[in-house]
Amino acid sequence: MIRILLSVAALFLAVLAFDWLGGVPIAVSVSWPGGAAAPPLRVVVVALLVLALVLLVVWKLISGVWRAPRGLRSYFAGRRRDRGYRALSRGMIAVGSGDYRLAQREAAEANRFLEGEPLVLLLAAQAAQLEGRSDTARQAFTRMLKAPETRLLGLRGLYIEATRAGEAAAARQFALEAQKENPALPWAGAAMMDYLSADRNWGEALSVLDQNVAGRLVGKDEANRLRAVLLTARALEIEDGEPDKARAFALEAHKIAPDFVPAATVAARTLARQLDTRRAAKVLEATWKLSPHPDLAAAYLHLRSGDSARDRLKRAHMLENLKPVHPEGAVTVARAALDAREFALAREALAKALRQAPTERVCLMMAELEESETGDIGRVREWLGRAVRAPRDAAWTADGLVLDAWQPLSPLSGRLDAVEWRVPAERETGEAIDGDDLAVIAAKPNPPAPPEALPVAEPEDLPAARAAIIEPEATPPKPTIETKDEPVLTPPKAEPPAAPIRPAAKTETPAASGPSIDPLAVLPPPPDDPGPANGKGLAHSLAPQSPFS
Repeated sequence: MIRILLSVAALFLAVLAFDWLGGVPIAVSVSWPGGAAAPPLRVVVVALLVLALVLLVVWKLISGVWRAPRGLRSYFAGRRRDRGYRALSRGMIAVGSGDYRLAQREAAEANRFLEGEPLVLLLAAQAAQLEGRSDTARQAFTRMLKAPETRLLGLRGLYIEATRAGEAAAARQFALEAQKENPALPWAGAAMMDYLSADRNWGEALSVLDQNVAGRLVGKDEANRLRAVLLTARALEIEDGEPDKARAFALEAHKIAPDFVPAATVAARTLARQLDTRRAAKVLEATWKLSPHPDLAAAYLHLRSGDSARDRLKRAHMLENLKPVHPEGAVTVARAALDAREFALAREALAKALRQAPTERVCLMMAELEESETGDIGRVREWLGRAVRAPRDAAWTADGLVLDAWQPLSPLSGRLDAVEWRVPAERETGEAIDGDDLAVIAAKPNPPAPPEALPVAEPEDLPAARAAIIEPEATPPKPTIETKDEPVLTPPKAEPPAAPIRPAAKTETPAASGPSIDPLAVLPPPPDDPGPANGKGLAHSLAPQSPFS
């Protein structure tokens, strides 16, 4: 509607203009050899407009005829280009779907219509890679090196082919050339980091990491982690020959990543060698608050080589107080208490650790405690059996391989920062501990006390059965099979010990001695170890507390 109104308005203005031209006092005379004329002004204007329109049409016709051959060539070239790009598109789809035969046909058709197109070379190379013809793929990628716009693409393809063929030197050269062409290229920067790390050229690897950070190829957190790993690796390498530089590298790594355990342990070790134990303790404590770890505990307890076992026990308590809810603190106290022969304190700490994380290591420490304190072979074997079935502890692992200590590179693949602290994949779960187990063990008396402890009164019918199970050397039963080499002592079938022992678990403890709760009450008792029947456990007989608790 608006366009109609505008057209009517334009026509109205034209009529007004022609009417105005008719009243303008201007005379126009046109003369030619055969005569002369004096038309009105409006006629002259209309004639000029018609002449301009005719000239425009004539110019269009002449220029169209002049450009006709070029237009025809452009038209047919456009059709060929469209057919080529359609073939290229179908070829890319065929490569994505894994149909290398169709990809090769479409690549040939695209090359026929789009000769010299970089994408055609890429399609041909990918089709050859899909078919497994490495030589053809390399030829295509090599042709890409001649053009500046496809040079990086060719280097990338040649790098992949060299990597697949196991040609490490050639792959490294291609990655180096690509990094020189474009330092912000992600794959080239990552490849050079891997190669320099495999050569243990930590200084150059740090330089490449700085270039990757400048090019925003890695994030801030990842860059800090890699820099801490490289600095720690550099410190480990020169720790013996150049302790001052090693200390500087380790402290820098600890500053960048305070939760990185290897950096803290190396820094503390180098500081302790220079008798700066106070600063070494602060470094270990700072990392312990973020991620408690057995390596930190071992380094913290042995900062001074001349300390006694009780001094190490004091430091273990200090370390536990920094992270009281973590099971590693209880294990650390238990280890130090065992070394100091504070068995009651060790039993209490191990009971706490068993409630939080009943792992293989804790069960083995319980076996060690039973052997050192009571010498009860039955209890030792019981805990050794539980250790076999318990969940495994976390360890330094890389590519499925369990390592004794942290390493900057994986021993199998050579990857940087591939070693991590985790539970190995094999046997990650073990026996579950529930409330019923706790209740059963809490009501069960402890094993017999050692000879130097106070004697424990027993019912008249218990010593014979007890000697038949726990002390077979003194009063051996009449065996039905050979028991000398058996790992588990078996009572005689004619005299089952279960009948006189089960009522003993229900005996009430005398009021004077108080309730008896075994601190190791976390797992059900074994069938071959009934325990004493008087209700007084070993923890009750060792009532005095440690001065460091």
